[in-house]
Amino acid sequence: MPPLADHQTDHHRSPVVDPAAWPTLGSHRLWLSEHCRALLRFGRDVAHPAGGAAYLDEHGRPDPAQPVHTWITARMVHVHSLGALLGVPGSRPRAAACLTGLQGLLHDDEHGGWFASVDPATGLPGAAGAKACYDHAFVLLAASSAWVAGIPGADALLADAQQVFLDRFWDDEVGRCVDTWDRTWTTLDPYRGINANMHAVEAMLAVGEATGEAAWYDRAARVAAFVVETAGAHDWRIPEHYDADWVPQPELNADRPADQFKPYGATIGHGLEWARLLLQVESVQTEADPEPEQLDDAGALLSAARHLFDRAVTDGWAVDGAPGFVYTTDWSGAPVVRDRMHWVVAEAVSAACVLWARTGEGEYADLYAQWWDYAHDHLLDAEHGSWFHELDTLNRPAGTVWPGKPDLYHAVQATLIPRLPVRPGLAVPIAEGALR
Repeated sequence: MPPLADHQTDHHRSPVVDPAAWPTLGSHRLWLSEHCRALLRFGRDVAHPAGGAAYLDEHGRPDPAQPVHTWITARMVHVHSLGALLGVPGSRPRAAACLTGLQGLLHDDEHGGWFASVDPATGLPGAAGAKACYDHAFVLLAASSAWVAGIPGADALLADAQQVFLDRFWDDEVGRCVDTWDRTWTTLDPYRGINANMHAVEAMLAVGEATGEAAWYDRAARVAAFVVETAGAHDWRIPEHYDADWVPQPELNADRPADQFKPYGATIGHGLEWARLLLQVESVQTEADPEPEQLDDAGALLSAARHLFDRAVTDGWAVDGAPGFVYTTDWSGAPVVRDRMHWVVAEAVSAACVLWARTGEGEYADLYAQWWDYAHDHLLDAEHGSWFHELDTLNRPAGTVWPGKPDLYHAVQATLIPRLPVRPGLAVPIAEGALR
């Protein structure tokens, strides 16, 4: 702003909004609310006639070439259950319609659990019917949100999902989840992964808050402690892949680094996502037992969240001359896959706002505002709706890793987390009227 002329006084200055005020601005919160509803409208045609959720293309239309996926179905049940709690017309029947896929098409009635995907034309499961922790974690999350929202059938689904998860995926001896079984639960794959454990932590926190069963919080905290220890030993780049004895496998998928679920190297978005989750774990520990040693533990989680956030931003944000987060790096921090994924920015704004809420430090709010500006200018599709799921290195829409727009989960949560207190989950605070 130029200097004031002699005849001007301070009260004639134009008002200036500090970017650090963004998370508290009522006008910004109104925009988040409107954008949340726009995202849910984009998913209005998501219900597949065979049950479950359709894979949506860039226009929001079901892609008939795609099978029905459990992870997409569960995420759509979750977000439309949140929409139902928000009072968004249409979200309740969409959540209910997608939930039928978890009760029928995608459920293995013979052996229990859920297939990763099913071809609706043939009824045959993909991947030889293998059962993955990643998918089951999202079923658990979906069931808890649907139960809080009162979606028909959610009570039975939640009971089933909890039992399968504890019987098949939770390894209480090590305090982490195994990854993938065959269809009959006979053979366990030796691979262990942090991606599935990360989403299991999110689901366990949500189930704990929904049911009041603190054992779910304890399980989530055990996984979080392992990630903090391991990431800290690797300069806060999280090793994603392990063998059956939980020995890191840092070179896994070096020959196909852009894998959708198991990319090579350090995944920038997961550092950001874990930063948020650690503070959600911290919120439970602080509330549950405010003894000095518990508060010390909580301080350790905050410290780890800061480190993970800082490492992800340093390694990932605008490191190749253009704005945006690269997808992955090697173990020195050099970019490997430079394309920009929409979910990374959604997790970035969520992590920044949670760290701002926890610390009150304006630098987090500044980054929060900067990244929403980036999302608005590059990722939000003003013509067709939702977010472009992938951009190339010049921030042009691409579909090398993620064609279409199948996922509302990350973007919807990015519109809700900044308006909610830091709690284990989202559904219960919304149901209790905590939305700010």
